[in-house]
Formats: sequence, C-alpha cells, structure tokens
Amino acid sequence: MEFPVEKSTFLSMMQDKVLDVPTNAPIKEHDDPFRFVDSCGTSNKALPNEDLLSVVLKCVNFAAIKHSKQRRKDMDQTPYINHPIGVANILIQEGDVYDPAVILAAILHDTVEDTNTTFEEIEQEFGPTVSRIVREVTDDKKLEKHERKLLQIKNTPNKSHEAKLVTLADKIYNLRDLLSSTPVGWTEVRVREYFKWAKQVISGCQGTNPKLEKALDMIFVQRLKEAKDKCDCTNKYNIRSASVNESEKSETSCDQEESESFVSFQSNLENCQKCTEPNEK
Repeated sequence: MEFPVEKSTFLSMMQDKVLDVPTNAPIKEHDDPFRFVDSCGTSNKALPNEDLLSVVLKCVNFAAIKHSKQRRKDMDQTPYINHPIGVANILIQEGDVYDPAVILAAILHDTVEDTNTTFEEIEQEFGPTVSRIVREVTDDKKLEKHERKLLQIKNTPNKSHEAKLVTLADKIYNLRDLLSSTPVGWTEVRVREYFKWAKQVISGCQGTNPKLEKALDMIFVQRLKEAKDKCDCTNKYNIRSASVNESEKSETSCDQEESESFVSFQSNLENCQKCTEPNEK
C-alpha cells in the first residue's frame, strides 16, 4: 500500500484522533451500552468490570445531584437518595438481579417523576434501555393522584420484565418503611390504604421474581399480624386465622396464606368504626 504521507505520521494522526475522544462522553443517539440486536434478537452486552463500576458510580452521582434537595417523609427526614439506592440494593441482594440496565433504572426511577430530569437526558447519559425502563415506572404528574394510582394497577401487568423488577423492589422498600414508622402527616388510615393499593399493584407482577415476591409476602404477613393486634373489634375473627391447619400446609405456605388473607382483613378493618376512625391528633 502506498501512503501519500509517511506511514508513521499517518498513524500518529489517527492516534491523536482517538485520544481526543473523552471517556465520559455522553452516549450517542441509538447507542445502547447494555443491549445489542442481532439475528437472534436483543441480547445483553458483556461489559468489563471497570466499565460497569464506572457507569454505576456515574448513575449514583447523577441521581444524588438530582435528589440533593429532597428528603424522605420519615421522622428523621433522611436524604431521598437513600431510597433509590436502597431499591437497587434490594434487587441485587434479595432478588439476585444483576442486569446493569435494571440496576441503573432503579437508581434513576424517581428522577423524572420528582425532579427536573427528562427521559431524553437519561437516554443521552445511560442509553435507551435504561430510559425506557424508567419511563415505564414513572407516573404522569399531570394527572390527579387518584388517577395515577389506578393507572399503576391497570398498567403493571403489561410492563416489561425489567420494569416489574423495579416495581417490586420499590414497593418492598416503601412498605418496609411504613412498617418501621408512619410518615410525617400520615394517618393510620392512609397507611392501611397504601398497603391495600400496593397489594393490587404487585399482583400484576406475579411470576416476575420469586425471591422478591416472597419478601413482599413476608411484609404483608407482618402487617396483617400488627393490624390484628391493633384491632380490638370482633371483625378480626371473621377472616382466616393466621395459623394454617396442618392439612393445608402441604399445599401452600403459611406466608402465602396470610398474605392472601390480607386484602380480606383490610375489608373488615374498613367496616370497623374503631379502626377507620383512629384517635389521631
């Protein structure tokens, strides 16, 4: 091959061009760092450990900046960023979910809904797959709260597997928070209504991740037992006992039985004047 310039000069010029590209440059349009499409369909990309660590820390920093002025509604007013990081941690530690796109979407899942972040911004920084998952789990704040909650119940069964994973982990985190303490300004009735609504939402995720669903079953079992202890009316004896008969244990677990009886118990509580009108100041 003949070179119009010296070969060494040519290679040097090309090297300079490569080095001019910053390593933290935004992702180009339609370039997905986590997925690729081939003749077999969509597949996951295998990223080096250093690239995974880099993008996760970039994402955490991005979310931390976006949520920097926000606090949770607990008594201690903990930083809001604790929540999305906690949701991502639940996916990994309890759900054995290691898909980077799902983990990043979990970290970013409230950024569009609760900050000035846009889906386009997320796509530019983290790719279309992450942006798409975040879009699936984001409520439209232009709608009334009641309508948004109904849409979550309606739309959850049709979400992607990735979005359902984020939904499950998000509900686990929020429900555990409610078990540990009542948010500032919330009544017991509001807490009960949240549990009832969350149960309806996650029913649309059935079969997504057995470990996360088991964790939710345990949460509802605990809530059921605590609600029974708080309710002194006779209505609490109209539902199934928390104790499952020995003959039934071979067919299903106690946790599942108690979780399934949760909605029935909620209905009884709604008919109990003492429970629906708690002594709150």
